[in-house]
Amino acid sequence: MPMTKTDKIWMNGQFVAWDDAKVHVLAHVLHYGSSVFEGIRAYQTRNGTAIFRLEDHIERLFFSAKVYRMKIPFTREQIERACIETVAVNRLNECYIRPLVYRGYENIGVNPIGVPIDVAIAAYPWGKYLGEEALAKGVSVKVGTWARMAANTLPAMAKAGGNYLNSQLLR
Repeated sequence: MPMTKTDKIWMNGQFVAWDDAKVHVLAHVLHYGSSVFEGIRAYQTRNGTAIFRLEDHIERLFFSAKVYRMKIPFTREQIERACIETVAVNRLNECYIRPLVYRGYENIGVNPIGVPIDVAIAAYPWGKYLGEEALAKGVSVKVGTWARMAANTLPAMAKAGGNYLNSQLLR
C-alpha cells in the first residue's frame, strides 16, 4: 500500500522533515533487524481525534524493547506525548502511528552492546488495511507453507522487526 507523506517525523525528541528522517547505512538495525515497533490507529470522533489504546500500545513497545534488552532513552509518558504531538503537528484527523525503537549507528557486529538506541515516530494517513471493500465483499485468503517460528527460537511475544520476516514470505 503506498504511503502518503506528512510534514514531520519525531526522531529522538525533535521533529524533522519527512524526507530528512534518515538512518545510516551501517546502522545495526539494517544489518541485524534490531528494532521493535507498534502500529497504532487514530480515529476521528465527535470529540476530535482519538488514539486507540495509546497507553496499551506504548506499554507493549516498552515490553518488546525490554525483551530485546533495549533501554528506551525516553519515558513512556514522553513517547505517548510524542505520538500525540506527531499526529497534531501533521494536522491528521485519522491516521496510522508507527513508533519505532531501533539500534542505531556506532558499532557493527551481532553484539549490540554499546550501540545507541534511537526512537522515531511517524504518523500518516492509511486507509483500511485489507482494502476499502473488505468488510462488504470479503477478502481472499489461503494457508501458506511458512509457519510461525517456534517459541524457543526467538521471543515471538515481542513485536520486533525480525519477527515479521516470515510474514513477508507469506504475503
